[in-house]
Amino acid sequence: MKDDKLLISSDTPWESLVGYSRAVKVGNLVKVSGTTAMEGDSIFGKGDIYKQTVLILQKIEKILIEAGSNLSDVIRTRMYVTDIANWEEAGKAHLLFFKSIKPATTMIEVNRLINDGLLIEIEVTALIQDK
Repeated sequence: MKDDKLLISSDTPWESLVGYSRAVKVGNLVKVSGTTAMEGDSIFGKGDIYKQTVLILQKIEKILIEAGSNLSDVIRTRMYVTDIANWEEAGKAHLLFFKSIKPATTMIEVNRLINDGLLIEIEVTALIQDK
C-alpha cells in the first residue's frame, strides 16, 4: 500500500511547519486538506465569502487534477464558515462548481479560522471513477 500513496504539496510554508500534505491520494481515493483563500501572505477576497469560496474551489480543482482526478470525482465537501449567516453566498459559489455533481456536503460554523480575515475553509474527498 505504501507504493500506492501519493503526497501532493502546494509548497506553502505551513505544510512543513505543521506536517501535512495539501492532498493525499491512496488508490482511487483523494483527500484534499482544508483549503483557504490565502495567497502567499495575503488573503484573497477579504470580507467577501463568495470570492473566497470561488478561489478555494479553483485551488482544489487544480490539486485534484494534479492527483489525476477532477471535480466530477468529488463525493464529499466540508465547508467551515465563520458566520453561518453567510451560508447563501458560500452556497452560490459551491453551486457554480458542483451543480450537476452534487456531492454530500456539510457546512459548519466555527468560531474562527487560522487568520481572522478568512471567512471559509473547505476540504474535499474525491473517488476517482474507472474511466
